[in-house]
Amino acid sequence: MKKLFALITFAAVLNFSYAPVVVAQEDTTKTEAVEASAEEAAEAAPAEASTDIEEAEEAPQSFHQTLKTKFIEGGAGFMGVVLLVLILGLALCIERIIYLSLATGNSDKLLGEIESSLKSGGVEAAKEVCRNTKGPVASIFYQGLNRKDEGLDMVEKSIVSFGSVQMGLLEKGLSWISLCIALAPMLGFMGTVIGMIDAFDAIEIAGDISPSLVAGGIKVALLTTVFGLIVAMILQVFYNYLIAKVDSLVNDMEGASITFMDILVKSSK
Repeated sequence: MKKLFALITFAAVLNFSYAPVVVAQEDTTKTEAVEASAEEAAEAAPAEASTDIEEAEEAPQSFHQTLKTKFIEGGAGFMGVVLLVLILGLALCIERIIYLSLATGNSDKLLGEIESSLKSGGVEAAKEVCRNTKGPVASIFYQGLNRKDEGLDMVEKSIVSFGSVQMGLLEKGLSWISLCIALAPMLGFMGTVIGMIDAFDAIEIAGDISPSLVAGGIKVALLTTVFGLIVAMILQVFYNYLIAKVDSLVNDMEGASITFMDILVKSSK
């Protein structure tokens, strides 16, 4: 019995003495695993960060951001002047588009109303129709009706003279738009020449031709030319539209004037 108790006591002592060793070994294993995971995470973090940076650098910029960046790189001096030319040119174009749109009318309808008014109410009724109608054609007809008592020759001369005045009003401001079209690329070329001079001055001061220095100066110099050409192209599209609109209105006035004279000849008989 004593031997059995002694064996049990010895086994218990061995068990308790072995348990801390196992626990210690398990703790050591866990610690090593945690440290290894931390090292792997630390090694992976820079790689992920560098990947994120590369993705951010490779992400394409929008057109607005690219345009803004290039505008700033070109310098505030000439780039600001070119931008001012664009704003002034667009303002003139918008004003002309509105004016020509208001000047456009239905000449056939106006001629029909004038013809019926001459038959029913005479010259005064036809004048009232012209006064109530907007546009250069109605103004020309009104001037012709004012000279009807002086003969058809005076009516024709009045229509031709006042038609020239109305044509001048339609073409008003187009010369300034043409000036903006010519001025924008000229300013761009001037900015390029001045930028090249600055680049050569920097080379002279540095005493050495550095590729980065030369390339950077030339790039900044050429940006003014690029923006000047873009401004000229934009304004040229509007200018051609306005010229076509004026030509259309002038042709309409000439055709309507011929029909108007025929109506007056018929009403005089």
